[in-house]
Amino acid sequence: PQAKLIFIISLLLGTTITISSNHWIMAWAGLEINTLAILPMISKSHHPRAIEAATKYFLTQATASALVLFSSMTNAWYTGQWDITQLTHPTSCLILTSAIAMKLGLVPFHFWFPEVLQGSPLITGLLLSTMMKFPPITLLFMTSPSLNSTLLTYMALLSAALGGWMGLNQTQIRKILAFSSISHLGW
Repeated sequence: PQAKLIFIISLLLGTTITISSNHWIMAWAGLEINTLAILPMISKSHHPRAIEAATKYFLTQATASALVLFSSMTNAWYTGQWDITQLTHPTSCLILTSAIAMKLGLVPFHFWFPEVLQGSPLITGLLLSTMMKFPPITLLFMTSPSLNSTLLTYMALLSAALGGWMGLNQTQIRKILAFSSISHLGW
């Protein structure tokens, strides 16, 4: 019970840090706290499927976090700004769009999400589908004026279409919920 409380407090802390930050390093640190807090909750059952889900989640989120950090460093290199709202370099914007799409599970970076949700306990899957989406969506909203709106529109349309289409052929509840989440991210 105490460990679960610590993980939930860490999730709240990481989300709060990311949502309230103005500096890229603080936003990145909040994303990392979230990732490290949810991993033990995914792998709690010690079942091979849960361990596989935790590994897939860790590798995907670590890659996306590295891309967030690389995007912010590239922007700081060219503009001298570490402020989240001052993302102006085109390469940084493209890399950040990919990183946020990977963190959220948007198409074409959605393949990890159904497998992770399938291997997670139901309450952890609920956290993955809701609370873990708040920090990347906040970063998306804060940087939206400088991101490529055409790319975001294509990702949204593909997510709405493929999430609904792929969910039609599923018989497992958690995968249906995962594809529903992908589809609703597009909307």
